[in-house]
Amino acid sequence: MTLIDRTNLVAAADALTKTWSPRVIGKVNDQLIKVAKLKGELCWHAHDDEDEMFYVIAGGFRMEFETHSVELREGDFLTVPKGVRHNPVAEEDCWVMLIEPASTLHTGSEVTEKTKSLADQMK
Repeated sequence: MTLIDRTNLVAAADALTKTWSPRVIGKVNDQLIKVAKLKGELCWHAHDDEDEMFYVIAGGFRMEFETHSVELREGDFLTVPKGVRHNPVAEEDCWVMLIEPASTLHTGSEVTEKTKSLADQMK
């Protein structure tokens, strides 16, 4: 039998040491729950087959889209629909929780020095 226990979202995010390096902290069916620290810019990318949700734990960031940008602050969340090109940009430190299918590639089909594999995100 698996031990059922709690996870503290703030503590999980605080334990991260690198930006743009999501860490899987839980799972609900085929959806992974991740935390990440953001600062600077990730890259323009899309996820052809998966939606992804960003929830701001602390700080804030801007989600850029091809037609507009959305500013997010602590407590806000945003769902990026599948196939929509986007680029997260954080001027200051920001902690987020992401919920996305396990099949979601970190930076879609784009590969940069910031791209993390699922295996890296599970460590």
